[in-house]
Amino acid sequence: FSWIDYLVLAIVLIGSCAIGIFYAMVGPKQTTSEDFLLGGSSMGTVPTALSLAAGFVTAIELLGNPSEMYYHGSQFWMICFSFILVVPITSYLYLPVFRDLQLTSSYEYLELRFNKYARIFAAAMYVVQMVLYTSVAVYAPALALSHVTGTNVYLAVTIVYIVCIIYASQGGMKSVIMTDTFQALVLLISIIAVMAIGNNMLNGLGSILETTASTGRLEFFNMNPSPTVRHTFWSVVIGGTFYWTTMFCANQSSIQKYMSVETISQARRSLWTAAIGLILIFSINFYTGAIIYQQYQHCDPLKNKEITAADELLPSYVMKIQGHLQGIPGLFVSGIFAASLGTVASAMNSLAAVSMKDLLEAMCGINIPDNKGAKISKWLSLFFGILSFALIFIVEQLGSVLEVALTFNGITGGITLGLFSLGMFFPWANSKGALIGGLVGLGLVSWMGLGAQIAAASGYDSADTKPVSVANCSCNATQMLTSMEAEELPMWLYRVSYLWYSAIGCLVTFIVGVIISFISGLNNPTDLNRQLISPPVKTLLDSLPSKVRECLNLTIKSKEPTTSLNTISKDEERSKKIGLDNYGLSMESEVPISPSV
Repeated sequence: FSWIDYLVLAIVLIGSCAIGIFYAMVGPKQTTSEDFLLGGSSMGTVPTALSLAAGFVTAIELLGNPSEMYYHGSQFWMICFSFILVVPITSYLYLPVFRDLQLTSSYEYLELRFNKYARIFAAAMYVVQMVLYTSVAVYAPALALSHVTGTNVYLAVTIVYIVCIIYASQGGMKSVIMTDTFQALVLLISIIAVMAIGNNMLNGLGSILETTASTGRLEFFNMNPSPTVRHTFWSVVIGGTFYWTTMFCANQSSIQKYMSVETISQARRSLWTAAIGLILIFSINFYTGAIIYQQYQHCDPLKNKEITAADELLPSYVMKIQGHLQGIPGLFVSGIFAASLGTVASAMNSLAAVSMKDLLEAMCGINIPDNKGAKISKWLSLFFGILSFALIFIVEQLGSVLEVALTFNGITGGITLGLFSLGMFFPWANSKGALIGGLVGLGLVSWMGLGAQIAAASGYDSADTKPVSVANCSCNATQMLTSMEAEELPMWLYRVSYLWYSAIGCLVTFIVGVIISFISGLNNPTDLNRQLISPPVKTLLDSLPSKVRECLNLTIKSKEPTTSLNTISKDEERSKKIGLDNYGLSMESEVPISPSV
């Protein structure tokens, strides 16, 4: 690192802290939990979109995608199509419900729709998932950087957490979104710079793509229907759509950002902008992977033992090939730090919301006054930042936990999406179906995920590794087989691609929930507040013939409830969420149907 590199990194870190201090000290005073956690619902479309994109792109993906292209080919790039599919799914199926209810915690929906146990179940999964995942999302890239650049891993993670704790625990959602905007620009500039310089050093786009195609790395339509193949068109597009739907629709951090803008149209524009940003970032990363392969096609750094893991490929390339350019190493490391900062800051803010609304208020019954909400949210955000930092020292001792944590991220998201979908799409579902469906889904996919990790630790590798060469290496590298041939394949369930976990978790939760609801007694749809049902489902049910609606125990041309959620006082809302006296259960209809009790 030169002094210019340190200067670039310092500007990014100091700039992030400055934004947090501004909103904590100089910006509008935050008095309520909604001010702190939702930014007063006054954020702009572009900052929210960039914050969404920055929150989704972790440093793990930033380092992992180029190495994915280098060692396994471009099939995973097709996940960009899932971004296009996820936006309308989110915008028209799930987002209107969250926007109409105006809930700080998305899991409060599950109490309104089912009961508080479903809410606590989903909230607890989220807390465990995010605390563990944030530790991994910071430690894994810091470890890769330390191996290549010589940066002390403890210094790197300490800097990330100190900066995050300063701005996220003090400035709240406004600080998180505005800092994410700054960090997203840093991230984009860093990866574009690395790609552009690498492209100019070689023979340009045509030569790079020709080399990539000649070695079988340019692959988009592997139509193998087997779910045990790691990356195929089906697993990446369909499985990837389920995974990213969990990130867009069932993730508290994302939903909080949708609630931070004034109108639903702003939220939808933010979603489309974020999707375009994600496609751009993924495309740049994969093309950078192709550039790196062109550079190392005759001397693979992993086989040549220049690096010890595939995730070190990109930082090794930047330091070795572009490191002589002053400012580029600093800009690259700043981009990695920006991705880590965005992940941790969003997690801290969302964990504060979930712990206060779902755990302290709903589970423990603690009544938090509005005028103390912002202060308590700050302390909770600070607590989770320190807890995540402390877990770093446990994660580093248990290497297998890294992969388990990434798998758990997909597992829990699928279950939560299944619960939301069951509530919004099937008005007959009851609380027993939701809880049993969620538990069965969690048990099945956790069994599959943990079994896959045990199989991987035993030597099984499902990845289709493309050929690499050490023919032109200066040292005498030892030729090794790219994979070990296991004497006996693991159980079929353990070989299912990780990309299907979210889909399996969601579908099992939904299907089991429907079956249990039938067995235990279907919920009466006339007892539901229509705001709890997805608008397209309401439209479909309203369009059914009268006789069909009567058979399904549906009201005819039901009017919206005369009392909205927003007019209910906080104490009244809390006391009337469950039972037939729920403010949302009383519905007028032209042809009333008596509810069955």
